Amino acid sequence: MAVASVSMPGRMGTPRGLDDYSPYSALSDEELMQLAVERSLTEDHNSINAIQSSPPVYWQPNYQPNQFTTNQVMTGVRLPSATRHMYDFPRANPNPANPPPNPSRANPPLADHIIDVRPLVPVIENGDLKALKEIVKCNPKSLFVPNEDGWISLHEAAYYGQEECLKIILRAHPGIVNTCGTFNQTPLLLAAIFHHVNCVECLLDRGANPNIANNDGETPLLKACGKPNAEIVDHLLKYGASVHKACVQGMTPLHEAAGHDNVEICQMLLNAGAKLNAANIYGIDPFFTAAQNGRVEVLSFLISKGVDMNCQACDGATPLYEASKNGHKEVVELLLSQKADANRTTKSGLLPLHVAVQKGHFDIVSMLIPATSKAKVQCSGISPLHLAAEHNRDWILEVLIKGGYDVNLQLAEDRSKMYEDRRSTALYFAVANNNLEASEMLLEAGANPNLDMFNPLLIAVRRGCMEIITVLVEHGANMNASILTHPCSFPAVVMLGMKYSQILKYLMDNGCDALSCFDCTYGSKPHPPLQTLSRGRDFAETLRYANDEDEAPINMCIQFCETINDPTISCWAGPIIDTLLDYVGHVKLCSRLIEHLDSNHDWAGIKVKAMPPYSLMQLCRLKIRQQVGIPRLRHIDTLPLPPILIKFLNYKREID
Repeated sequence: MAVASVSMPGRMGTPRGLDDYSPYSALSDEELMQLAVERSLTEDHNSINAIQSSPPVYWQPNYQPNQFTTNQVMTGVRLPSATRHMYDFPRANPNPANPPPNPSRANPPLADHIIDVRPLVPVIENGDLKALKEIVKCNPKSLFVPNEDGWISLHEAAYYGQEECLKIILRAHPGIVNTCGTFNQTPLLLAAIFHHVNCVECLLDRGANPNIANNDGETPLLKACGKPNAEIVDHLLKYGASVHKACVQGMTPLHEAAGHDNVEICQMLLNAGAKLNAANIYGIDPFFTAAQNGRVEVLSFLISKGVDMNCQACDGATPLYEASKNGHKEVVELLLSQKADANRTTKSGLLPLHVAVQKGHFDIVSMLIPATSKAKVQCSGISPLHLAAEHNRDWILEVLIKGGYDVNLQLAEDRSKMYEDRRSTALYFAVANNNLEASEMLLEAGANPNLDMFNPLLIAVRRGCMEIITVLVEHGANMNASILTHPCSFPAVVMLGMKYSQILKYLMDNGCDALSCFDCTYGSKPHPPLQTLSRGRDFAETLRYANDEDEAPINMCIQFCETINDPTISCWAGPIIDTLLDYVGHVKLCSRLIEHLDSNHDWAGIKVKAMPPYSLMQLCRLKIRQQVGIPRLRHIDTLPLPPILIKFLNYKREID
């Protein structure tokens, strides 16, 4: 197909085809560059804002979709981040029969006469300097069009680390060097974040302000210290970057350098006047930050500069406390070797030893035990043993016991109130966790099983933990303990252990009071209607200590015959009564117990068993056990009696 040709008046030479035509062909490269610079200098100082507030290209009257904008604009699909910053402009469609006049300094080309402009971001990303120069010549306004983050061409060049692109853009528009994006990000900040050393130097040489911060108050120096780059830090300091300027959280460049274990940058910052004790909004200084992050080298360096090793944050935590919490063994070792105070408490009263135990840092606990005052531990209202038992740190529990910590130290009242059951001993924590090994360690170390308001034995019985019940009883747990908020006329362990026949018999064998179960105020008289104490739940499951705000407990004493009437227990009434009758002498069943036994014909023999006369051997056994006493019942096999009689006294064999 033939191509039309146009002869330009006043010029000699071969006619050009339309595809070769350019409105800038009359100017040399140097003239075009000079023209672009002159135009940028004569534009109004608000041109950038005007461009940013102008409607998008596709709203303009002469807009025609092209290959770069069709998918993005017409379909609304967001392109991947690598290609989303496309600055596209309307392409002119000049009339061949009426070509525009040749551009000159007196008659510069208009934006509507642009013939071909490539997408700006890929040009910068690829470092295509020739294409970028062409864009600068053809349409310098394209350099100011922001993306959704408010970035213009200079931001993109700094982001991709294209130093030469920065130079070209700044040569044409030197006034945009400190342009800020939507989040107040400058090109210098981006270059510092992404470690583009040459770009940082280039921007600083051309007037970039190193103290402009983003919306979070982060300066290029802060970012350069956060992603440690000593060369960038050096450049920024030489151009006047402030070492005192902090972000919105109060973090200074020295905080960042200390947190990233960069001694070189710390030294540079201190030489520039940075303050050792500058604290952020949480009261944390650079030394604390280094300890928090386990930065041994920086800590040693800062100690040599005379830093306060026992500084405290707003919550009272010290660097030693924080290192102990985070498990930084080498830091704890360093701080203790430098005589850091292990007895400073937080505002909650905890010591470094407490938090090390809580987090399970065995080696750190071993180091802190000799440095921690037991008097301070007692004043804190909570023992490390409590925390070890609560969090099942058995190996730490053993070390603490060997270290001489009091196994019977109780929680302070304010700490005990934090628990619904008002627990107070380390043993209670161990039993509540079903931790047999910890319970045995504490009991063998002398723990008293009867110090808590709610006896640990009741917890073990309620959960049916036979092994823990055994070890508690062997160490003197009170089997006849009561529950203050649920008073009853018989032992609370019977109420909680009715479902477990083996447990109930074991408790009776070891001296639990069975006689009180048959002590009824109504006797053979009719009983009043029962009051519902708990709806829809097992009565034993509602046990707890009432808070001050709770309603006062019901002022009544529950009897055995009333408890056994609970629907969840009444089906076992016969076997329960049968077991209890083996541990009593002359008793008379009340009318309600008789009603229960009459409700099942299989239980008729149990009612007969309760009627006199009683076996003389049974009465003798009860009398002997009474004389021996509960504390010595488990040693009854040491009596100088025949083995068969010992078994009889222990309810292990009946004698015909």
